[in-house]
Amino acid sequence: MRQPTFFLSHGGGPWPFMDGDYRRAHAALEASLQALPATLPEAPRAILMISAHWEEAAFTVMTSPAPGMLYDYGGFPAHTYQVVYPAPGHPALAERVVALIEATGLPAARDAQRGFDHGSFCTLAPMYPGAQLPVVQLSLRAGLDPAQHLALGRALAPLREEGVLILGSGFSFHNLRLYNEAGRAPSAAFDAWLQAALADTEGRDASLQAWAQAPSARMAHPREEHLLPLMVAAGAAAGEAATCCYHETGFLGAVTASSFRFG
Repeated sequence: MRQPTFFLSHGGGPWPFMDGDYRRAHAALEASLQALPATLPEAPRAILMISAHWEEAAFTVMTSPAPGMLYDYGGFPAHTYQVVYPAPGHPALAERVVALIEATGLPAARDAQRGFDHGSFCTLAPMYPGAQLPVVQLSLRAGLDPAQHLALGRALAPLREEGVLILGSGFSFHNLRLYNEAGRAPSAAFDAWLQAALADTEGRDASLQAWAQAPSARMAHPREEHLLPLMVAAGAAAGEAATCCYHETGFLGAVTASSFRFG
């Protein structure tokens, strides 16, 4: 059965591995991630994860059969630099991804050393705490061209028929200076535009390519790497409906944040 695709807001740092107020601030997000597997048409055989935290000159695929960990955050408790998400890799799927990308004329590369970054493991830990599914991580391409990332999604679409769950991990609002009351209005304005743009299946690609013209766009994303995984998820489900699968207006007290399902 064809799997849907998702763009998931992944929260801040290693939150699933923490306790206290910071973990509780992610309660609604955590509940949405925990509920997601039960909404799928069948259990996926593997996951392809596009993380906002990896950029390369070419679209690069993790090929290790046993990926390690990349603790790409700072200032968190010491134990969060020792957590492990022991999902296996899937070299055969990695090669399938490379072939699909290259068949469209886009550049592809392999990386046998890369480990899971927190865009991957902090999203997957609430979804599949047993780390039972193979995971292949795929980079963004430097330059962050929306059209290229939509095209990447279209190239990857056949995987949905092959039992692969395509997840784009980023954040619908990513301005680290505005995760406070100052972010309330711009995050709400950008989120309202995003909801409307994604609901328009015919005009969606054009809207996403012109995202920087949206209300409060550059306040929401001073740099757009956390939005680009959405382009991949949308491109892999071109013409299919989008639904909001997580939404709150008080993330960290003030910010509006959302995740979306396509198909």
